[in-house]
Amino acid sequence: MSNLVFLPIFIPLFVGALLVFLKNRHQLTIKISYLTVLLNLGLSIFLSYFVFTHHPLVLETGGWKAPFGIILVADKLSVIMTLSVNVIALASVIFASSSVTSKMTKHYFYPLFFILIAGVSGAFLTGDLFNLFVFFEVLLMASYGLIIIGGSKQQFRESVKYILLNLFSSILFVTTVAFLYSVTGTVNMAQLGERVAEVEQQGILTGIAILLFVVFATKGALFPLYFWLPKSYIVPSPVVSALFGALLTKVGVYSMLRVYTLIFSHKLELTHTFFIWVAAITMLIGVIGALSTSNVKLIIAYNIMPAIGFMLLGIGTFSAESLAGTIYYLIHDMAIKAALFFLAGLLVWHAGTSNLNKMGGYIKTSPLLGWMFFIAALILAGIPPFSGFIGKYLLLRGAFDEEHYFVAGIGLLSSLLILFSVIRIFIGAFWGELKEPKEKVRRSGLVASGLLIAISILLGVGAEWFYPYIQSAADNLIDPQIYIDFVLKE
Repeated sequence: MSNLVFLPIFIPLFVGALLVFLKNRHQLTIKISYLTVLLNLGLSIFLSYFVFTHHPLVLETGGWKAPFGIILVADKLSVIMTLSVNVIALASVIFASSSVTSKMTKHYFYPLFFILIAGVSGAFLTGDLFNLFVFFEVLLMASYGLIIIGGSKQQFRESVKYILLNLFSSILFVTTVAFLYSVTGTVNMAQLGERVAEVEQQGILTGIAILLFVVFATKGALFPLYFWLPKSYIVPSPVVSALFGALLTKVGVYSMLRVYTLIFSHKLELTHTFFIWVAAITMLIGVIGALSTSNVKLIIAYNIMPAIGFMLLGIGTFSAESLAGTIYYLIHDMAIKAALFFLAGLLVWHAGTSNLNKMGGYIKTSPLLGWMFFIAALILAGIPPFSGFIGKYLLLRGAFDEEHYFVAGIGLLSSLLILFSVIRIFIGAFWGELKEPKEKVRRSGLVASGLLIAISILLGVGAEWFYPYIQSAADNLIDPQIYIDFVLKE
């Protein structure tokens, strides 16, 4: 049974390699892609069911027992994240079926897409800090290819910035892992949690924890390392922007969730208090950026940052409720950010421009697109009863319980400004005098967006059903000994 843990990584990796040889068979590539994402989604559902009804799964590769060998761990948090990734993958393939041209297929869009999914899934399932770095590199290499498909000057300009900053963070990541290994003698996450706890995270270990935070803050676009994200995320095709916005920064958040609950959770007054203030500044910077531009895609890209700030607030607050809020908000944000990038892409194609000031009246030509955008805006802002409200409620209640009143106030203010920034798109693009549209809205794009919006609505109105599973995963994070004992069992 434990061998199943490897399949969410192996299947997309194998199919990605296979599709390299089918780059000239566009329709066949699409059919194989559909089959692959459906298979991987079904496998993720089964893994989630097994882990929540029985016990976590640990794959000890090569028969080497933990902590001596490379391990993959499917616990409650990792299967939730893997399932979410494959839902995004399914929606992306639906959107890509009409938006990805045969020319993009010849430039290896689908192989790179599946390698990205494999890298993200591997990052969620690995139980080894060095292999977390390896899977980061796998997904980043795929993203380097995806960001330049299309070959425009803007893409090349932004890709240079994107690659250089990620190379810097990768060098820092592997160097920090080497420091940690030299101090503790291991890179197995469970054993790291055990050994750091034995010395109560004294001395150099807290310094290493801060260095790792810099790495994850760079990947997650937290203040002050956020400047690379907005324009880098809007230059590629909308399906690539959606993948980046939904998945890449979330791997950084997941890494912080794992590392700062399992390993570095013994100096909360230093590390986690620092996280809370970084979260507050990131929220403000994000909404200011979203309000400062009239570029539709850029407004959505800037709104990634306050969401990351909310999630970091939950990690910094470090209670069972706030961690549950972080997980809930993380799942919500993956779905709604992908949906919004899809909708923004459809709107830009329909209007022939990304400048909001040159749009207007499209509720007459595409009412479905308009009302879907309106609902997505409410979900993003956290209006009840949608999923964004549930996550924010848990996060802000956790912050108030721990007496972080000022930061919680910033969170409430940023929620209001997020709503204003996205409603501005709805009012500017869909009301007023009709501007001549350039092309019809693509039906597959509406289907992909509708799927993710429906999931977001279900996460909100069905919170009573989903929340116990999320809280169960958070309870395991707040008590790292559960993870340690299972992985290092005799």
